[in-house]
Amino acid sequence: MNINPAQYIDASWQDYFATQLNKPYMQGLLKFVEQEYQTSHVYPPVNQVWNAFKLTGLDSVRVVIMGQDPYHGARQAHGLSFSVQDNVKIPPSLKNIFKELNRDLGMAIPDSGNLEAWAQQGVLLLNSCLTVRESEPASHAKQGWETFTQGCIDYINQHKENVVFLAWGRFAHDVCAKVDTTKHCVIQTSHPSPLGATKQGKTFSAFLGSGCFTQANAYLQQHGREPIDWQLGAGQPENLGFDF
Repeated sequence: MNINPAQYIDASWQDYFATQLNKPYMQGLLKFVEQEYQTSHVYPPVNQVWNAFKLTGLDSVRVVIMGQDPYHGARQAHGLSFSVQDNVKIPPSLKNIFKELNRDLGMAIPDSGNLEAWAQQGVLLLNSCLTVRESEPASHAKQGWETFTQGCIDYINQHKENVVFLAWGRFAHDVCAKVDTTKHCVIQTSHPSPLGATKQGKTFSAFLGSGCFTQANAYLQQHGREPIDWQLGAGQPENLGFDF
């Protein structure tokens, strides 16, 4: 089992990966993950672990959406935060993301939770941990993934300009806390999960009703960047299986 990212990532990420791959934490992390794949059911499939870095090159990054942990059920996770593979029931957080897209932009509810179309436009769909053991959320936390993904956010912060960071929930707020808001935009809301989507804090809006997608595109256009086409394939809401 070989999880080395070299064969999977877009070439524009090579400099960042080169800064990390020889560090002791990364060597330990890759060894741990390879062993997990050999001894346990782990998601996503090994050839999809680096999908965020394969589908979204550093050169094309316009928006970052930070998740925490991959989905831990069969056939769900495929290397993109919040996204599920085609023909999989829509998880509750993603259902609320689609609700806000509909409310904010008037877009039809998609019939698939696959967000690859966003990734291909420059939306980096990055989880803090890139792997997880089946039915055991956070089972690969504190093994080094957080160091790697925080380093990625810091690298984007340093090497890019006019990127929108959609920080949904306190975890994402913390990960994006050091982003330089003089050259980037950080939009903080609550998490889109049913437990947090309507909660509002002193420094952030409730996710539902936030207009975060409109805000993101407005910022991009104000800084001479192409907006994201957030529309995904449309379907009939009653057929989506939202009882996941």
